Amino acid sequence: MKPPCDEVVIESRHAAVPCTTETAPWILAVAILGSSMAFIDSTVVNVALPALQTSLGGTVIDIQWVVEAYGLFLGALILVGGSLGDRLGRRRMFLVGVTVFAVASVGCGLAPNIHQLVIARAVQGLGAAFLVPGSLSIISASFGEKERGRAIGTWSGFTAITTAMGPILGGWLIEHASWRWAFFINVPLAAVVIGLSLWRVPESRTTARGNIDWTGALVATVGLGDVAYGFIESASLGWSHRFVWGTLIVGCASLITFFIFESRVDYPMVPMELFRSRDFTGANLLTLFLYAALGIFFFLFPLNLIQVQHYSATATGAAALPLKLFASCLVE
Repeated sequence: MKPPCDEVVIESRHAAVPCTTETAPWILAVAILGSSMAFIDSTVVNVALPALQTSLGGTVIDIQWVVEAYGLFLGALILVGGSLGDRLGRRRMFLVGVTVFAVASVGCGLAPNIHQLVIARAVQGLGAAFLVPGSLSIISASFGEKERGRAIGTWSGFTAITTAMGPILGGWLIEHASWRWAFFINVPLAAVVIGLSLWRVPESRTTARGNIDWTGALVATVGLGDVAYGFIESASLGWSHRFVWGTLIVGCASLITFFIFESRVDYPMVPMELFRSRDFTGANLLTLFLYAALGIFFFLFPLNLIQVQHYSATATGAAALPLKLFASCLVE
């Protein structure tokens, strides 16, 4: 068996529904615009944090949850979203993700308090869990072996550019309109993606064995959620508080249970044999450390520039641009 991260293995699979020369650019545009919604939103929100904190009166802990609620559901359910797309239809699940993401974006923009904003952000993460893997699976199903590498490279390059430009656009909207428009901007993008998808993207699916690993997804969500809660709330409650150490214990136990369960179930969400590959394990560890460092930095960076250095939101977004481009190059 070849290593699971072997690029040749990934790119050599046959296209389920080969696209024509006429439809190829449209399919690629749909995938880029759809995934860009999720990636832009993750960067725009960081610039909007000081403004929404002032507007809604949340604490630093509260605005941490604005970021973490999104990442929690995206990270825990992204594999389930990809699996459902393969079984029930890639375009169908992609459109479900886009629709949920757009509706949740409206909920974020209309949120009257920080707690409802956190809930809406969690729903956004749920939509992104279907949207992000759906965009890549549509490319894999539509482009043949020779064109797929170039298509994925184009998708990756454009999403990196849009992600980097997100803070500037968001900063301008926040400064000249409201932080709420950082979420409302997703609605017209979603309308374009839905229209193009129905017009140009063919449906495709794969006959898969076994059932969806819902138990694994639930245990992973509980484990990640409890660990995140324990670390975030420790700043206000203290490490000795029963809720802090209690959720950390439950979270760690859930994550250990997840790995044990995944090694024994017939059709796991995360096959444990993948980690026998040193390349695969090493790449995932490096990605974990990289995104951990970037997540901490880009959470504190806008807060410092706006609240301490008194930068405008637009200037803060522009200041983040070189760092975003550099981070994108590291990830690539």
